[in-house]
Amino acid sequence: MAKAPVLTPQADDFPRWYQDLITKAELADNGPVRGTMVIRPYGYGLWERMQSEMDTRIKETGTQNAYFPLLIPQSYLTREADHVEGFAPELAVVTHGGGKELEEPAVVRPTSEMIINASFSKWVQSYRDLPLLINQWANVVRWELRPRLFLRTSEFLWQEGHTAHATYEEARDFAAHIHRQVYEDFMVNVLAMDVVPGRKTVKERFAGAVNTLTLEGMMGDGKALQMATSHELGQNFAKAFNTRYLAKDGRQELVWQTSWGSTTRMIGALVMMHGDDNGLRVPPRLAQIQAVVLAIKGDEAVLAKVRELGDRLKAAGVRVQVDDRTDTPFGRRAVDWELKGVPVRIEVGPRDLENGTAMLARRIPGGKEPVSLDSLVSLLPTVLEEDQALLLKQSRERRDSRTAEVSTFEEAVEAATAGGWARIPWAVLGEEGESKLADHAATVRCLVAEDGSVPDADDAPGNVAIVARAY
Repeated sequence: MAKAPVLTPQADDFPRWYQDLITKAELADNGPVRGTMVIRPYGYGLWERMQSEMDTRIKETGTQNAYFPLLIPQSYLTREADHVEGFAPELAVVTHGGGKELEEPAVVRPTSEMIINASFSKWVQSYRDLPLLINQWANVVRWELRPRLFLRTSEFLWQEGHTAHATYEEARDFAAHIHRQVYEDFMVNVLAMDVVPGRKTVKERFAGAVNTLTLEGMMGDGKALQMATSHELGQNFAKAFNTRYLAKDGRQELVWQTSWGSTTRMIGALVMMHGDDNGLRVPPRLAQIQAVVLAIKGDEAVLAKVRELGDRLKAAGVRVQVDDRTDTPFGRRAVDWELKGVPVRIEVGPRDLENGTAMLARRIPGGKEPVSLDSLVSLLPTVLEEDQALLLKQSRERRDSRTAEVSTFEEAVEAATAGGWARIPWAVLGEEGESKLADHAATVRCLVAEDGSVPDADDAPGNVAIVARAY
């Protein structure tokens, strides 16, 4: 009788495959309150690596980290009408504390524009205080009716940046810089994800923003996932909180603002974009464990060699773990590391020692080959970079092969419902066509210029709409 697969095959049931992998790779469990999640150590390790890479890029812009309260007075949310309307269905509200009813209910933050603007209005007095560039790493709560681990949970982790500038142009350029030089750079060069940078339509933009920039990725089943967004807020929140500065000419002026965020949803994207029927495939530049050295048997010479290899690899700058748990069958350990997507396994047994070799198993392209023990340490950095590049190439090839150039609404719907993306002139689709897409569970993911750049305006000549079904 055929052995049952460890994971449900993607082709049989992609959502079930995703859930199987999240569980069996020990990334996360469901929390005790519906819609919440427990992020397990291996999953949190991925988030920590994402945080580290992102935080470095964010700080290079001159932005500083801070922290703001989890609880927001409910009255704050009424100050910007579009913002409160956009978040009202998702709010969690605290009405009691210390055994008593609160004088004013407190909202558990769904995002921090309101609480941060209350501080900005106090901190900004003069043009000398600008630009004010703040980021925080935090949790937020948006009550989710159809939860899915990492993709949609009632509580999730993220970073959110908030800035104030003296002019519209400064704010616009900063939002664009975050979009391309922070988010896109990280996703392409660390996550190995071929993403499409674009502009959200009016219907899809962030509540309270005047423009939203997005990065959209194609998952393994052809659906789109919004990866990160950067928003121009104009002066909407400055008006709501009277955030003004004394300009050089002595006049009081309202500031111009941005906000931008990325979340633990990126872990879900990592699973769905790079995973296969054997488990995760983690890009080497992201992986908290780039190589695992496995002792096949508990032979003393073997154990000594795997520990020595681990030390040499670590000294060479490779993030490495030695697996000398020989009381657990080798096959089970190998499958576990494959599920977790560690880029490279180095397997050493008594026969390998006799031959002066180790078996090198590469998770991303697949396959095994014997490699000289003497050349292993110098070879590994090249292997890891090759595999990083391969993941990005495969991501790009998937998107290219499953994106159709279309000229009618019907063709756009056909492409999206068949598990791909459609590119259709925005002048052909328009707002009327965008509204009709909802009948087919599809949306305009973003607008791009004909050459693939980000348009300067919603109605710029030649704008192209990317249409897809999405998570």
